[in-house]
Amino acid sequence: MGKKTWKPGTMVYPIPAVLVTCGDHEENYNIITIAWTGTICSDPAMTYVSIKPERHSYDLIKRTKEFVINLTTEDLAKATDFCGVRSGRDINKFKDMHLTPQKATQVKAPLIAESPVNIECKVEKIVELGSHDMFMAKVLAVNIDDAFLDQNNKFDLEKSKPICYSHGHYYGLKKSLGHFGFSVAKKKRKKRISSNKNNEGTK
Repeated sequence: MGKKTWKPGTMVYPIPAVLVTCGDHEENYNIITIAWTGTICSDPAMTYVSIKPERHSYDLIKRTKEFVINLTTEDLAKATDFCGVRSGRDINKFKDMHLTPQKATQVKAPLIAESPVNIECKVEKIVELGSHDMFMAKVLAVNIDDAFLDQNNKFDLEKSKPICYSHGHYYGLKKSLGHFGFSVAKKKRKKRISSNKNNEGTK
């Protein structure tokens, strides 16, 4: 099996396709679709979004130092694409996509009510890179739609039907292939039923 060498590029796929909300009052609320995002630290919880300086949301986030990452679902696929190709300078994306702005708990930027998970973020540092600048941020709060919590109060990812992005296309995610550590986990032994119990009533 051979390998073909390409020039340097961003080939870490698939990646999240999230809706990032920003603004500090209703008149300037905006939504931008972001694919360059992810976790950069777990303790303290930190994340990032990388945005081109010419994007409308760039100045809003740079000024307010706040944003919310809203995870996307199959039901939000159209809105996810729309908010990535249309500018908030020209339209109200909440109104056009029939999305509901909801008050956050720690930041002035709104949550998207229709999103199953909303991550409230405070910018700690802006790193100028090239085509994009990275907004490194501390996670202040995470909001979970209780419709997607199971009986153990755990978030049911499959039930929310999340989507991802790869090479210009949006994809749904299928079933779980295993839990963390499943490759080394010991198999549970089945309980043996005692022969005495099996033979009850035969004496």
